Amino acid sequence: MFTNMDSEEKVTQDSTRRLQPKKQTLDDAYAAPANFLEIDVLDQITHGFGRNRYTDYEVKMKTNLPVFKMKESSVRRRYSDFEWLRTELERNSKIVVPPLPGKAWKRQLPFRADEGIFDEEFIEERKKGLEMFINKVAGHPLAQNERCLHMFLQEQELDKAYIPGKIRSS
Repeated sequence: MFTNMDSEEKVTQDSTRRLQPKKQTLDDAYAAPANFLEIDVLDQITHGFGRNRYTDYEVKMKTNLPVFKMKESSVRRRYSDFEWLRTELERNSKIVVPPLPGKAWKRQLPFRADEGIFDEEFIEERKKGLEMFINKVAGHPLAQNERCLHMFLQEQELDKAYIPGKIRSS
């Protein structure tokens, strides 16, 4: 005899039963990921001499996200460009922007025994920090719609007089 309690129990059991996993095929395992965004900061180059020296980095992006107009890009950016991006995101978006690697004021003092901010180890550490920063920022769904991020990742020259706003998907 089936009581009301028995039918409720059966419904509960049916709704909480585990789904049977689908066997993964080799095509599935080795197919392109559904959505990906890969950003690498590499190939640092120090330019100039004396007080006119600066280091820039190659920022290379690959993605299949529809919000980005180009699926691959490569641009060169200085630390100050990363600072600009962070400032723009803080000013115009609703996201909490992660910190950049430190400014290293002590390394900029004159009469140092090493190369200061141009020391290879320091540049390598900064490069890793910049890569972590840009990947955290670009991985945020709200940041992906910000015009300043698209400019930073895909345009050779930063137009710092741009009009802030959202990217319209077409």
